[in-house]
Amino acid sequence: MKVAQKHYRTIWPDARCKFVEIIDQTKLPFAFEIVRIQNLAQMVSAIKTMQVRGAPLIGVAAAYGIALAMLEDDSDANLQQAAMRLKASRPTAVNLAWAVDRMVIALQSMPNLRNLGAWREAANIAEEDVTQNQSIGQHGIALIKNLYKNQLIKDRPFNILTHCNAGWLATVDFGTALAPLYAAHDAGLNVHVYVSETRPRNQGAALTAWELGQHGVPHTVITDNAAGHLMQKNQIDMVIVGADRVTANGDVCNKIGTYLKALAAHDNKISFYAAVPSLFIFCALSSGNDIEIEERHGDEVATIQGLAPDNSVQTVRVIPHESQTANPAFDDTPARLVTGIITEKGVFAPNALKNSK
Repeated sequence: MKVAQKHYRTIWPDARCKFVEIIDQTKLPFAFEIVRIQNLAQMVSAIKTMQVRGAPLIGVAAAYGIALAMLEDDSDANLQQAAMRLKASRPTAVNLAWAVDRMVIALQSMPNLRNLGAWREAANIAEEDVTQNQSIGQHGIALIKNLYKNQLIKDRPFNILTHCNAGWLATVDFGTALAPLYAAHDAGLNVHVYVSETRPRNQGAALTAWELGQHGVPHTVITDNAAGHLMQKNQIDMVIVGADRVTANGDVCNKIGTYLKALAAHDNKISFYAAVPSLFIFCALSSGNDIEIEERHGDEVATIQGLAPDNSVQTVRVIPHESQTANPAFDDTPARLVTGIITEKGVFAPNALKNSK
């Protein structure tokens, strides 16, 4: 994607394989800052503090974390210790564990030149992510074109709702849920995106809106609770979200608030799609009930960050000090509410996911 007319990925290695650079997503949308990651400890911190976030990107970051660890010490003992530290940084991030395990397996068979092999394997994981996302975009735009052609109201843009951030910033490039939207915009279709703010961390308002703006895609930020109203008023034609996991029966685990949007879409007969790499489909999990939901710190609910009149970024409290908080990071959308799953291999009905593997 382009920022100020220059192409960026969200993470990239130094040409000499000495460090990695990332876009610090905690600073967006008010500042665009690139951070240099020079060792394992810094990468673990970047993952924990969500300087890098989004399931695909976390996996790639973890792979480069292993490569950085091998710079310091390429022994078997350090490989195993680095793997444990990275997995502990976001214990429920499945893509992180997958990428770390893949790196460990690859490097265990490389007693010599392990350092070089680590950088090569991490780069392979990054390139695979980009290729998958491009394919998701092409399968998704076919759906958009079909619905666009048949939309009931012809004198307005084709409106797509998305939730959280499953775009370029959540991956290495292009994104998952946003890849079809970018493809449609670039193909000249008159598309407009409704972006739900995605409390408590505001990934929609802060990240999705920012990257859509960078690409020139028309969009409107709405409160999390406005989507149902807009659907009732025929202002939303389609919903595309990302997902952290999809289970064997087609249940979709995604950012908290996804379930409510799926309910509203179902009630208003609006197509609801999840866009994910096939890697995120876990046939060993029978349903969403098998997924552990991450509970994050209550301060995320109690506070909000924004730009003050003096252009400083400030955090303010928005609830009484004596109030308790609950902060589940994800929810489970039952397969009965899901129209289809968009993957790099095609679009699948929730009850046909075995064909996606």
